[in-house]
Amino acid sequence: MTTRIVDAPRGREPATPSRPPADLRVELGGLALANPVMPASGCFGPELADLMPVDVLGAVVTKTVFATARPGNRTHRITEVSHGMLNSVGIPSQGAAEFRRSGLGGYAALGAPVVVSIGGLSTAEYWRVADELAGAGHAALEVNVSCPNLERGGATLDTDPRAMSEVVAGVVARSSTPVLVKLSPQLQTIGDAAKAAADAGASAVTVCNSFPGLAVNPARREPELGNGTGGVSGPAVKPLALRLVWLAAQAVDIPVVGCGGIRSAADVAEFLVAGATAVQVGTATFAQPALMARIVAELPALAARLGVDRLADLIATLTTRPKEQP
Repeated sequence: MTTRIVDAPRGREPATPSRPPADLRVELGGLALANPVMPASGCFGPELADLMPVDVLGAVVTKTVFATARPGNRTHRITEVSHGMLNSVGIPSQGAAEFRRSGLGGYAALGAPVVVSIGGLSTAEYWRVADELAGAGHAALEVNVSCPNLERGGATLDTDPRAMSEVVAGVVARSSTPVLVKLSPQLQTIGDAAKAAADAGASAVTVCNSFPGLAVNPARREPELGNGTGGVSGPAVKPLALRLVWLAAQAVDIPVVGCGGIRSAADVAEFLVAGATAVQVGTATFAQPALMARIVAELPALAARLGVDRLADLIATLTTRPKEQP
């Protein structure tokens, strides 16, 4: 058998070895994630497993769990607004005991680490949920201190650093897993709230929850939502959330999870550069259920375009121009 050697076409450079795929792994306060992408609480459920490969996500985040069952707010609960969504779902919950018995397993079967979001209408309720979930097999807890607290006249718990510290410290004491704390955008100084959470033992903070808003039906002279006001989310809030992530990341040494208006791998890069270690995708998944998996698939190419071998090398690399001298 004769082997024929064929010369390479003239004028063409020899092929160079392709760059190995970027390392997408990030570390979130003791929780190792294969990549930084996860859903935002309230925007995801095990039913999405039929629409996308959920096991490619860095983690999954459950809907917020309260101690006892809650029906949520009256309808209408969701309405579209310019460049986003306004919702007042009211955080319906099956209760902590029932969630542990019948709900958590559906999330665990998805193949990604499970972060359980917990809520409360009092300090004692947060602690009760943490007690109920102790040893349940989840990877982390996310304490939603930015939901309305009825015992405080509708204010969010994180507006009172001392009260928030008490809740977080109690949850940390009851948990053997990392504890994230989800903060509100209504804070005058989100850095102070992030620091209070860190001082109370939080492993990371999530920045941020939805922004308060109102949609009006002029023909009826009524709000569009049955509960009146609601939370604004979606592309319109991304610049606002980016700023808050940047401020929080400068205030604390623990990781920050960025949340607000993320729709693409490029958006993820913006949040990482601003200081986030991981991100949560929320509103965009309502229209595009498979979006998070697509974002994960696009991250290696994004890292190559940005010239990094590890996605973590983008974290907190934002350079701001110094103020001009008078």
